[in-house]
Amino acid sequence: MTVYSVMEIILLSVLAVQCARLVWAVLTPVGPLGDWRSDAGLPALSTPDSGYFETFDPFFRLEGDGTLVVTSLDIGLFGVREDRASGRGSAIIALPNGEQNSYLVGEEIMPGVILESVGFDFVTITRNGAREQIFLDQSGGATATNPSSASAPPPAPTASQPAQARPAAPSASNGAVSARDLAGGTQISPRREGNRLTGIIVQPTNGDALTRAGFQPGDIIISINGQRIQDMEQAAGFANQLAGNAEVQVERGGDVTSFRARVSQ
Repeated sequence: MTVYSVMEIILLSVLAVQCARLVWAVLTPVGPLGDWRSDAGLPALSTPDSGYFETFDPFFRLEGDGTLVVTSLDIGLFGVREDRASGRGSAIIALPNGEQNSYLVGEEIMPGVILESVGFDFVTITRNGAREQIFLDQSGGATATNPSSASAPPPAPTASQPAQARPAAPSASNGAVSARDLAGGTQISPRREGNRLTGIIVQPTNGDALTRAGFQPGDIIISINGQRIQDMEQAAGFANQLAGNAEVQVERGGDVTSFRARVSQ
């Protein structure tokens, strides 16, 4: 017997074994999920801790203990400028006396109160080492008007109904609002063109201080006494700049109009 004959016998034997395994695999029934195996000896899965889901928020990164703490300080947030590129920013915050100022991240707002970070509609402060949040007051808004009624002219007076005189606009000394009330009842937000500040948008937050001063919700203040609004310091102190019935220029409904604000000292 030659070497080639031995190798042929070995190859035929290996081929026969593989064919037998193939036939066995085809004929042997297998369940839809494979061979059944007992779970004996496998560790039992523990019940998930429900407390984890109470502190997990997939949309917001909450504080370390999973809760947000809204400050109890008598201060309000009226504008934010978020700078995600540098992680810094600024915010317009009203102090308990109603005065609004612009603060940069890291600056002290009040003794022991530091502006830590600025978000989209809130800021985080640290008070004596504890982190707290202040949110923008968005409860107020522009009052919707009916376009059809606004554009419809008043009915013409009849012979039996004399024409009524149009009421005169209130004078600067009549119904004037204080600068403090105006600052406390108005939310401002910057209007920018590129990197330039070109005005501030005013909206009422509570009361009628804004309308008493002569403004309408959504007005964009572009200058006060001839000085254009170009930085956040001017924007934060707009109420004090308007005191004394200052001449103000606003954009309203796409038009630019000027008038004297009814704001007292």
